[in-house]
Amino acid sequence: MPTPSTSLVFTVRRREPELVAPAKPTPHGYKLLSDIDDQASYRFQIPLIQFYRYNPSMHGRDPAKVIREALAKALVFYYPFSGRLKEGANGKLMVDCSGEGVLFIEADADVSLEEFGDALQPPFPSFDELIYDVPGSEGMLNCPLLLIQVTRLKCGGFVFGLRLNHVMSDGQGIDQFVSAVAEMARGAVTPSIPPIWERHLLDAPDPPQFTFKHHEYDQVPENTIITSALDNLVERSFFFGPSEVSALRRLLPPHLRQCSMFELLTACLWRCRTIAINPPPDEEVRMLLTANTRFKFNPPLPSGYYGNAFVLPTAKTTAKKLCQNPLGYAVDLVKQAKASVSKEYVKSVASLMVMSGKRLHFPHVVGTYIISDVTKFGFGEVDYGWGKPVFGGVAKAVGVISFLISAKDKNGEVGTLVPICLPTVAMERLVKELDNMLKGQPTECKWQGKSVYILSAM
Repeated sequence: MPTPSTSLVFTVRRREPELVAPAKPTPHGYKLLSDIDDQASYRFQIPLIQFYRYNPSMHGRDPAKVIREALAKALVFYYPFSGRLKEGANGKLMVDCSGEGVLFIEADADVSLEEFGDALQPPFPSFDELIYDVPGSEGMLNCPLLLIQVTRLKCGGFVFGLRLNHVMSDGQGIDQFVSAVAEMARGAVTPSIPPIWERHLLDAPDPPQFTFKHHEYDQVPENTIITSALDNLVERSFFFGPSEVSALRRLLPPHLRQCSMFELLTACLWRCRTIAINPPPDEEVRMLLTANTRFKFNPPLPSGYYGNAFVLPTAKTTAKKLCQNPLGYAVDLVKQAKASVSKEYVKSVASLMVMSGKRLHFPHVVGTYIISDVTKFGFGEVDYGWGKPVFGGVAKAVGVISFLISAKDKNGEVGTLVPICLPTVAMERLVKELDNMLKGQPTECKWQGKSVYILSAM
């Protein structure tokens, strides 16, 4: 169900941003990104955030100092993060391993962790103060690849915020790096998982072999729902605990009730969101799934591989079919899209990027929806010495992208949290439709002035 928004206001005092370089000399030179890393769809920044309680056993220890020193030590092993992106022939991205460092901000906030409330969930109050966008730091080329901010709270707790240039790593990759920083903070000399670059493993074959249809990169006709509909967005988070998940499973036919949590929530939210945005009935709508491909290879990618190893298999149908059919229809489409992913599919995506000059981008329109499952990554387990965070995960929805995040509600119940961005009116419809679906009630959807009743159950 939707989580309440907060009106908490506080002040953050920041020191001047500094560059933290590796603690020891590191190799110089250029490292090419893979053809999966190097695509237009991944050229954006992704924010992560972790909230930590005061720990009496760490009294007198400054989290900013501890993490800054641990960061410098971790960068010795992950030295490409301290470099800068350059463009080579045909726009190919590469890392100049210059050792210049990552951006680090030390800050203090006049607020306690308790004032954030029982359930720490996106959207976070004063979020832009907790991960400050240093002017001129957000570009793709010749800019720091990571920004980290440690904000001390007046209760003795702190907030760890991170912003990542997504072309460098996916969720599993950045989780691996942050875990290495935490290990160094707790006294480790080397990371427990040695980092592996080897980005060539996800390059296109030579010559490129484009062997699949990739609807994730469809060029959307101009007369469909346009990007301007994504202006003036509001964000809300929705929590799915055991009772909500059970209610959704009851809407499925017996042969689908054992579907995964990802398949169930993705299908549910795709359907509810489509009803909320109310597109024309014959409009094509797309659900892009993030699929981790590390184990699609034989042998699997090395365990320390920290590049982007996910693709975006796509379920596609019309708004009318999606909304008028039972939930099982959407679950089937999601399962089919997931099942399409193989090593050959990954190599086909890489080939498509090479053949298109990396210009293709997923359709950034309101009729496209992307869900990424980060529940299996350890953002909520990272311990810099103060124990596990109260909340740890992706900090917000990013446009048409939502994330499945492991979290607890205000009663301490473990479940899955999903932040979503939509225009205000559509968000109101989404809340209503999701509530109706969980209650098994039909929804009235108006298309071009005509009412159509949609059954949320079979």
